[in-house]
Amino acid sequence: MDRRKITVPVLLVFLCTRGFALGASDTGGDSQTVRDQPVTLRVSAWDVAANPAIELIARSFETKNPGIKIDLIDIPSADYTNKLGIMLNGRTDLDVFWIKDGDAGHSYAQRGRLLELNGYIRRDGIDLADYNGLADHFTFDGSVMALPARMDYYVLFYNKDMFDAAGLPYPSNTMTWDEFETAAGILTRGSGAEKYYGAHFHTWQACVQNWALADGIHTILDRDYAFFKPYYEMVLRMQNRDESVMDYASLLTGNIHYSSAFLAGRVGMMPMGTWLMMTVVEKIKSGESSIRWGVAALPHGPGIPPGYTVGSVTPMAISSVSAKQDAAWEFLRFAAGPEGAALYAATGGIPAHSGSSLLEEIAALEGMPEGLLEALTVRRISLDRPIQAKVMEVNQALDEIHRRIMLNEISLEEGLATMGARSRDIQDRQSISP
Repeated sequence: MDRRKITVPVLLVFLCTRGFALGASDTGGDSQTVRDQPVTLRVSAWDVAANPAIELIARSFETKNPGIKIDLIDIPSADYTNKLGIMLNGRTDLDVFWIKDGDAGHSYAQRGRLLELNGYIRRDGIDLADYNGLADHFTFDGSVMALPARMDYYVLFYNKDMFDAAGLPYPSNTMTWDEFETAAGILTRGSGAEKYYGAHFHTWQACVQNWALADGIHTILDRDYAFFKPYYEMVLRMQNRDESVMDYASLLTGNIHYSSAFLAGRVGMMPMGTWLMMTVVEKIKSGESSIRWGVAALPHGPGIPPGYTVGSVTPMAISSVSAKQDAAWEFLRFAAGPEGAALYAATGGIPAHSGSSLLEEIAALEGMPEGLLEALTVRRISLDRPIQAKVMEVNQALDEIHRRIMLNEISLEEGLATMGARSRDIQDRQSISP
């Protein structure tokens, strides 16, 4: 299989010389005015150096729209949602922004921070069906407030060397969580600094709770969390009894990032989002890791079919107080449309816009493992956090209780009961108008 080697300058030349339709289409008088007068858009994103598609999208847009410049505001990932909220609440000079936590979109819309896009969508004939229902999550009371740009979902990363050493077959796309747990026990060996762990669960509550949410029936806004129980029992067994995963307390105190744990080659399996794929490719390319890796579909539990997974959507929106709304729309529809989708795919990201099938191109990129296309071709993706009122508060409460369960500070039964009580309290509390 041919592997494609991508650099930003080369890709820009390639797309432009082949006549790729990167420019904003002729949409009438307002857009013409935008192109005739120099405009600088302030656009926020996070960890731009680690997300090459962002820079590529911005510079490709400028190439085709010389009258519009993109001033990227690069904010560290850990601080992004908080700082974006401050910028929007303070009505600062911000025109377009990626929303890191998609569920925050509902809160921004409620507070009047997002520009309604219906008029632009009708004018330019944007077909929301090209987003496979994802745009519906950002439509509130009939108003489209954001467009999905990128999506990611959970898959299983695995270390081929550890499987080979143990004489085990590589994980299949139909692996169950029971099989995962058994394999992790076999893969685990050694002790102390020389220990190899059969699996790794990051500290996010998503890395336990999401496995239950993959059924597409339950969400974190449920008021009874008994459906989480089998997955917490599994992870706690692996942590406390089998010691086939690093314990939660050590991960916290050591501030261990999931990518470093996997790339060091001492972890056999790790369920994680597709956003990690290009990081692995780049670290191997730079010589920082020598791991031989593979990707399989996320394991599934009882009653959940193979190929069901959980994911998230990264939408883009325009500030309701932007003084450059026409130019901002031109950039947003470029980044979240088929042009941006091609650029996401060229850098290993999974675009939300699916007017064209791009998974084959992602799987064919240089450095991607064999069998990736089959692993990425999932049957259903459920959102880890629904785009609804109160979801951010509920999510924070679940995270606080998750920590106490994983640190063995409270029993699982007490933790699940507390989750339900906190969720009911938050959801029954009357909202205060912005």
